[in-house]
Amino acid sequence: MDHTLVIVESPAKANTISRYLGKSYKVAASVGHIRDLPASTLGVDIDNDFKPRYITMRGKENVVRDLRNLKKESSSVLLATDPDREGEAIAWHLANILKIDETTPCRITFNEITKKSVEDALNSPHQIDMDLVNAQQARRILDRLVGYELSPLLWKKIRKGLSAGRVQSVTTKIIIDREREIKAFIPVEYWLITVHLCKKIDDPVFRVRYHGELEDNKVVKYSIDNAEQAEDLIKDLTDADYIVHKVTKRESKRQSKPPYTTSTLQQEASRKLGFTSARTMRIAQQLYEGVNLRDQGATALITYLRTDSVRISPIAIEAARNYIEKEHGNTYLPNKPRYFKNKKAAQDAHECIRPAHFDLSPQTIRNQLTDEQYRLYKLIWDKFIASQMNAAIFDTTSADVKAKTHIFRVRGETMKFPGWMKQYGMLPDMQEEETDELTKENLPDLEIGDQLIFVKLDSEQKFTKPPARFTEATLIRILEELGIGRPSTYAPTISTILNRRYIDKDGRFLIPTDLGFLVTELLEEHFTKIIDPYFTAEMEENLDKVETGEKDWIKLLHEFYPEFHSDVEKADKSIDKVEIPVVQINEKCPECTEGNLVIKHGRFGKFVACDRYPNCNYTRAIEVEAPGICPLCGSGLLAKRAKKRRSSKFYVCDKKGKDPDCKFISWDLPSGKNCSVCGSYTVKKKFRGKEYEKCSNAECTTNKKTKNKKETADTANENTDKNSRIKTETKSNINSKQTIK
Repeated sequence: MDHTLVIVESPAKANTISRYLGKSYKVAASVGHIRDLPASTLGVDIDNDFKPRYITMRGKENVVRDLRNLKKESSSVLLATDPDREGEAIAWHLANILKIDETTPCRITFNEITKKSVEDALNSPHQIDMDLVNAQQARRILDRLVGYELSPLLWKKIRKGLSAGRVQSVTTKIIIDREREIKAFIPVEYWLITVHLCKKIDDPVFRVRYHGELEDNKVVKYSIDNAEQAEDLIKDLTDADYIVHKVTKRESKRQSKPPYTTSTLQQEASRKLGFTSARTMRIAQQLYEGVNLRDQGATALITYLRTDSVRISPIAIEAARNYIEKEHGNTYLPNKPRYFKNKKAAQDAHECIRPAHFDLSPQTIRNQLTDEQYRLYKLIWDKFIASQMNAAIFDTTSADVKAKTHIFRVRGETMKFPGWMKQYGMLPDMQEEETDELTKENLPDLEIGDQLIFVKLDSEQKFTKPPARFTEATLIRILEELGIGRPSTYAPTISTILNRRYIDKDGRFLIPTDLGFLVTELLEEHFTKIIDPYFTAEMEENLDKVETGEKDWIKLLHEFYPEFHSDVEKADKSIDKVEIPVVQINEKCPECTEGNLVIKHGRFGKFVACDRYPNCNYTRAIEVEAPGICPLCGSGLLAKRAKKRRSSKFYVCDKKGKDPDCKFISWDLPSGKNCSVCGSYTVKKKFRGKEYEKCSNAECTTNKKTKNKKETADTANENTDKNSRIKTETKSNINSKQTIK
């Protein structure tokens, strides 16, 4: 009875905290939530002010028994669950089940699991924050009411296994609205006219692009809308001289962005590392709770991962500045620390996501982390250190080139000082959409009046593009902008709508399914508020007010439920059974020979089945013709969808060619080309939205990180030949003035 019991959520967190506590403390884990609303009933007494009925979760009986026994053996208990709504609710449930007075100082919290933070928390225990608990209860009960009444309606009117929810249904609608925009989009034709120029014959070539016309000594922007306009412009340029009309030179500074919040970490891990939001949160949880390091044991590497704040503690700023001065020198260190403003809706309960130990750089512990832990930790480390470094400085040159009255424009920039990019990387954050402007050309020293040498001219027909489909990164960004959900809900919400088959993935893009459209259209017709992003955002604001004590949680539920329940009752009476369309494929069933084959919707998407089910159980995957030819036998290709990797396509031979037993199968679409090094077929790959070709032979030297000297020499020779060709082409085109692509 001479020790204090400290209870946390996870065994990993318990293991890490134990390092900093002496023999007078014993640390145990609740292994997440221990009580919840029952799964089989509503569990909410609506007529008694929405009083919840909590029960011990299935499988947690032994955990509760062990914690009760440990409490009997302890002189006191401290509840050290996570410092947020969920953590506070877990602490409250633990206090109830262990008969601890919640008004006593039984609660401790810390933003990072370090020796100092844990010791500071032990020295300042406090009572459980019931505003936080009630905020969690309000969300839980609200979500239970919506889900418990809407989901059975969907089962009854559409099919079993469906669900609707306060956040998931709005998120699905946002994706569907974007798809509607894409389908309604009408492309508009336009043309790009690009001229290749150089200052002297042997100088590097740079490009300028048509921008507009010089009218009354002012540049007026024009677009080229069709082939006729493009041809007229090209014809008029036949005998034109290209003169530098205007040059603007300036020094520009590019400041680093703030350190990560939960949302920005999920977005950037998606763009830069290709991680899903769920994967990012799983790895970040490991880094927060602690990983085993050889010389130190279980060690937490980052601060708390669920935060919408960019606030930084003075201690962390000082540690970052010391690191920058040591690793990069004074020129990279600002005179004053950099502070960042939180967004208006930010709770500011925690710091940003940052490293917890500044003596443990990613490189020093790389071989003690898994590959995914290292990559995410390095991303967090680099972002935080970069946020406290000086701006990157660029010399930027913008130039207008005149050809008769036609104005061509270009912009180039040269890095003068890398600043924060030395830590974070030379490339800025990836842009989701491409631009037609020339902004990164390597320009020579240009002066007004310089006459430039024409090399060639390219004309390209283009069409405006519809808005891009959402990726996980762009979806999280729009959810945050609209105020829908909170940092901890983004990942589970996306996982839910994928698992329900409302949304599919094509590469990294989110695409609504027929089922998603069907459910959303039903909700739009009968539950306008539930499906309205602005109503959902307003509800989030009210729930935040519960958290700060500005609003009573029971009153909030009374304001919401009566109208919602009335809508459910009306919909139940007015909605007829919705039949999911069955598509005939004009084939007889090969198994029973009596039924017709139809396309059905299942747990893993669409599939082909016999319409005599359950009398006939014949099924097969849907096969869609894919572009290209089989690289093994020259026949056609089919695209199939993997059963256990629902978002993934794979490709097989259609076996209609010279080899009916062809075994070709690949996750990637063949490009129709062969590798120049080993002769194997190449496949099309995508990385960060860009398509490239890769050799299918894993042993080919083109797939190795370090290529052999011969390849390096070949590449160098090829580049030399290319430069020679450019120079020759430049000289030969000086007189002809024009080559049209």
